[in-house]
Amino acid sequence: MPENSQLAFLWKQISEKAEMLISGVSFNAFIKELEPVDVSGRKIILRASSDLTATTIMKKHAEKLRTAIVKCDIGLSDFRLVVDGSDVFTLDFEEDAAETFRVAPINKSFTFDSFVAGSGSKFVYAAAKAVADNPGETFNPLFIYGESGLGKTHLMHAIANRIAEKYPDKKVLYTTSENFLNDLIDSITQKTGAKFRYHYRNVDVLMIDDIQFLKARTQLQEELFHTFNELSSQNKQIVLTSDRPPKEIATLEDRLRTRFEGGMIVDIQPPDAETKIAILKRKALDRKCPVPDDVLEFLASDSGHDVRNLEGRLTKVIFASKLHEAPITLALAKQALRESVNDAEEEEDVTPEKIIAAVCGYFKQRKDDLLGKGKKADLVKARQICAYLMCDMLSLPLVSVGNILGGRDHTTIMYARDKMEQMKDLNARIAKEIDDIRNIILKK
Repeated sequence: MPENSQLAFLWKQISEKAEMLISGVSFNAFIKELEPVDVSGRKIILRASSDLTATTIMKKHAEKLRTAIVKCDIGLSDFRLVVDGSDVFTLDFEEDAAETFRVAPINKSFTFDSFVAGSGSKFVYAAAKAVADNPGETFNPLFIYGESGLGKTHLMHAIANRIAEKYPDKKVLYTTSENFLNDLIDSITQKTGAKFRYHYRNVDVLMIDDIQFLKARTQLQEELFHTFNELSSQNKQIVLTSDRPPKEIATLEDRLRTRFEGGMIVDIQPPDAETKIAILKRKALDRKCPVPDDVLEFLASDSGHDVRNLEGRLTKVIFASKLHEAPITLALAKQALRESVNDAEEEEDVTPEKIIAAVCGYFKQRKDDLLGKGKKADLVKARQICAYLMCDMLSLPLVSVGNILGGRDHTTIMYARDKMEQMKDLNARIAKEIDDIRNIILKK
């Protein structure tokens, strides 16, 4: 802990800058009375006289106070408030809040550069980039809707990744409507409502995926309504995705619907044939696997709207090429997709239970551990391979796979699926493990 004289010196510089940014009445009422008590990392710890004072500062003056700290150029970039006897503003409050709530991971490979924008997605792509480049200043909220598998989540992650790169001091929270509901229920049962509100409202960017699953529960929508108002009043960015526009979400209250419609609503359209081929070329390039144009055209035809299905067709062809040690040709591609259809017919008796049993047996893991919350590296890898195989062999929805694997969120399953998809192309050992387990399941 710095000496009192050092703390007083630091705080004197900060408060002088803050006085220039905050109105005289507000500065005298709330900022002037703060007392510096410590420095933690790049944050100065300030004591406030009451929860009301601390809450008012966080709501109305936090951004200007941070600006004052940065302008002082004293090696600090943020602040924390503590209040003696408070259950909310404590030294360990922020860490406790971070550990209490569910975290939806950001996929670092989902960037704007890796997103192939076609004629049906150029507008939403441009809107997402504008938000990422100037959060809170352009389209707020940004509401993206479209069918499953078209790239909504990719764009969400791309926004988060761009903001992290361009504005490293901004706090971005990416979650799902399911996580929001479960966190709210936990906060009610555990009587931690203050931490819940702190977690979701003390951010610069709030991103909620799959808002169409929002339940018609009064308290849930009440919390989201107030969180929305709190953030938008401070020009904090809000990004939402759904499979339909706000007016078609039957469970949505009118007051939330009007707020969602108050920003930019953009839809993402299914890719045309040209865009499908461009996506396949990009995916093949990422895997360092050249694919002839006639094969790309074949894969793009009759592939449906879902980009993930498109990628799955490419994966089957690349796998067949490696399995048979043969170059990718149109004949091989047709054979690979025919074999996958035949395999699907043979795999009708494959069940989630068989996949779990095969993974547990192969890696010598207990089923309870696989479905539990353990985070040891070997266990996490086994769990991710299990998720990948369920998605690949059973074509189950991500939500269903998450429920089977211990009630995990669909974004966690998506991350596991995409990671194993990538790793099996880069790591021969993982590719062999996946093939071995697949053969065990199929009893080959």
